[in-house]
Amino acid sequence: MMTYDSDKRKLMSVLCHGSIFFNTLFIGAGIPLAILLLSDDPVTKTSAKESLNFHFNMWLYWIIFGALAWILIGLPFLAIVAIANLVLPILAIISSLANPDESYRYPFIFRVL
Repeated sequence: MMTYDSDKRKLMSVLCHGSIFFNTLFIGAGIPLAILLLSDDPVTKTSAKESLNFHFNMWLYWIIFGALAWILIGLPFLAIVAIANLVLPILAIISSLANPDESYRYPFIFRVL
């Protein structure tokens, strides 16, 4: 049985979940993608996959509700997406720091990875 460095696991998980705040021009998704490809820690890999799924979902929701906002239907939903885009990664970071041996799972997202 392999043991993994808890501090390194925390750092990598926080980087994965915090990368959503660097989401400009898809740069933010590169961080969890690199961690997914380079890490050998199963919890860190799961965190990276979950973070990538969250990125994909947020891009999809921003596109859908951004388009709907042009016809004034999606403005309230756009606000909900903005709040989720801020709050859920913060909860994931807190969870990763509090319990580094378990990957945070975002609620209400589609998982493609």
